[in-house]
Amino acid sequence: MGKFANLSTTEAMLRVTVAALMRATGENQTELARGLRLTQGQVSRKQTGAAAWSLGDVDKLSNHYGIPVPDLLRGPTYAVEQLSYARRTAVIGGSQGVIAV
Repeated sequence: MGKFANLSTTEAMLRVTVAALMRATGENQTELARGLRLTQGQVSRKQTGAAAWSLGDVDKLSNHYGIPVPDLLRGPTYAVEQLSYARRTAVIGGSQGVIAV
């Protein structure tokens, strides 16, 4: 599991899922942070495992991406498939606006 070796399976899976959702929507950490009302540093620490995503954060991620919590926790492939067409970046490397919740 590499850098996620000290994390529970659920924590590691959520980090990978968030990374996949960011890529699918064209968001960077700054844009995701703005949408979740966190700082970019907080998102970075959560994504590197220096801090944990809280249950409140999971609710914010669910609202931000429009994906129910159980679907968000099923893994990256399933979560990305649940994104609305409008939330997906049309072109790999494209950009997507952030909708604050």
